[in-house]
Amino acid sequence: MKVLRLAALLLVTSLSSCHIGRFFVYNFANITDHKIFPATELPASSAPAPFAVQPLGPALVDEVSLGVPKRGKMNVSQYLENETSTTAFLVIRNDSILYERYFNGYEPQDISTFFSVSKSITSLLVGIAVDEGIIESIDDPVTKYIPELRDAAEGFKRQTIRHLLNMRSGLAYTESYSNPFAPMAKLYYGRDQLGQIEKMDFREEPGTVHRYQSVSTAILGIVVEKASGMPLGDYLAQKVWEPLGMEYAASVSLDDKKHRSAKAYSGVNATARDLAKIGRLYLNKGMAGDRRIVSEAWIEASTTPDFANDQYQYQWYSIGESLREPDGKQVMYFPDSLAAAAYAPQIEADYVRTMASERKPGQYYLDTATDEYYAQGILNQLLYVDPTDNLIMVRLGKKWDGGYLWLFEAIREELTEAEGADAGAR
Repeated sequence: MKVLRLAALLLVTSLSSCHIGRFFVYNFANITDHKIFPATELPASSAPAPFAVQPLGPALVDEVSLGVPKRGKMNVSQYLENETSTTAFLVIRNDSILYERYFNGYEPQDISTFFSVSKSITSLLVGIAVDEGIIESIDDPVTKYIPELRDAAEGFKRQTIRHLLNMRSGLAYTESYSNPFAPMAKLYYGRDQLGQIEKMDFREEPGTVHRYQSVSTAILGIVVEKASGMPLGDYLAQKVWEPLGMEYAASVSLDDKKHRSAKAYSGVNATARDLAKIGRLYLNKGMAGDRRIVSEAWIEASTTPDFANDQYQYQWYSIGESLREPDGKQVMYFPDSLAAAAYAPQIEADYVRTMASERKPGQYYLDTATDEYYAQGILNQLLYVDPTDNLIMVRLGKKWDGGYLWLFEAIREELTEAEGADAGAR
C-alpha cells in the first residue's frame, strides 16, 4: 500500500511539472485562470475616467422583449440571469452607461480573464509600437525583433508582423482546446513560451492561408516586448491603462516565473468597465480625451472588413455575410463580376465586395459587412462596438452558452427606435 501511495505521489508530482498534468488539474478555460499563473500587475490609473451613468437606461434596455424557446417572453435582465452564465453585461451609448448588471456573484470590481479578447488588446499595443517607431513596419520579418527565431525554421525569416496580425502565420499549429497533447494545450499550460515556438515548423508559406492560431498572437506579444524592452504588461500599463483612466488594477498572465513571457493571446485579466474603455478608445478613433493613444490609421485598418481574410483583420472581427437569395438559404451567385457589381448598389450594407467563387468557378457573389466590429474570447467574452449608433457593449461570463451578437442587435434596434420616437415627439 505504501508503495502504491508513493507511486501515486510521484505520478502527480511528475504530471504537475508538465503541461499535460496542469491540463488535467485545471482542465478547460475558466474566467478565474488569472489565479493559476504568475502575472505582471497593472495598477489602476492615477486619474480614473469613469463613464457617466444614464439613470433611465436600464428600463430602456429592458424594453427589449426576447422570445426564448420553451420559456416564453423575457426581458434582457431575465434572460441573462436565468438562461446564461453571464457575469457582467454593459451597454454604453454616447459615453454613458445605460445598463450595467452583474450576475453569479460578480461585482464591478471583480476581475475576469479575457482569453482571446486579449488578442485585440495585443493588436492595439502593436499599433502603438508602430506609431512610436520601435516597430519600424508591420511588413518586417519577426526575426528582426526576435533573434532567437533566426536559427529556427526557415519560415520565420519570411513570416511578417502583418501575417501574424491577420492569422496567416503558416505554422503547423492546431488550435484544439480539448486535446492535452495539442500545441494549444502546450502553449497555454506549458512553460518557456518562446522555447516552444522556436521548435515549431511550418505547414505552408507564411501569408498564404488564414488560420486562427493563438500562437500568432503569442509571437506578436514577444515582438512588442523585444521592441519596447519592457514586459508586455508594463507596456500595456504605461501606454493604455494609465492614459485611458482605468478604474481598477489588472494583470497579464505569464508563462512561468522564470521566463516571464506574457500570454498575449489570452492573458489580459481585468474588469468589464475597463474593457469597455478599450471600446471607447476605438470608437473615438484612437483618442482618449484630447490625447492620441494610437493612430487613426491603425484603428481604421483594424476595423475595416478584410473580405479576403474572412472579415478578420488585425485581431478584430467584422460583422457580415455573403448575400443570399430571398429565401435566405442559398448564396446568390452572378454569372460575371459586372453583374455582381451592378447589383451591389441595391444592398443596404456599409461594405460590399465582389468575390470570385471557389466552389463555382466562373461565378461571383457579394460579401457584405456592417461597420460594427468586435473582440471575442473562448467563453464568449465580447467587446462590441457600433460606430453608427455610438454604442459599446460588453459581455463576460463563465461559459460559451450561445451567441450574443443577436442580443446586441436587438438592444441596438430598441435604442434606435426609442431615439426615433423621442425625436418625433419633439
